[in-house]
Amino acid sequence: WKDIDFEQKALSVRRAIVWKRKGGGFTFTEPKTKKSRRSIPISNSVINALKTHRRNQLEAKLKLGAAYENLDLVFASEVGTPIQPKNLLDRHFRPLLKKAGLPSIRLYDLRHTTATLLLSAGENPKVVSERLGHASIVLTLDTYSHVLPTMQESATNKLEKMMFGT
Repeated sequence: WKDIDFEQKALSVRRAIVWKRKGGGFTFTEPKTKKSRRSIPISNSVINALKTHRRNQLEAKLKLGAAYENLDLVFASEVGTPIQPKNLLDRHFRPLLKKAGLPSIRLYDLRHTTATLLLSAGENPKVVSERLGHASIVLTLDTYSHVLPTMQESATNKLEKMMFGT
């Protein structure tokens, strides 16, 4: 929870989790690149949802007592450990998609959707790149170039309005 700043309304990306293939288990590591370490502003709705989630998690932690492994994770298993990827998908993500009537997608597709929606809404590509933790804006522009043609039309219309008042 130290990665959530409720006052500043920000989420910090400071570590990554790596699951060991042999022997199981996990380790915490540094994010892939310097740009991967970042602070991401979050909305009031997200802050409120996180506060509710934290209350629920603290109640579960109290019930388990010493059996709860406190790793200070925002999203943890019932016993406080990291949620294994397969369990995250099977127990949480896929049922949520089904309940919402959405098609089956990969968890990673949410990242792509976020970037596409922000760019389509006219957000500055540099801001989107920073939010995603891309090492370079070039990666963002190359990956999401399919969104940019409509942005070109929008830029043309804005320029015309500024220059000719139409």
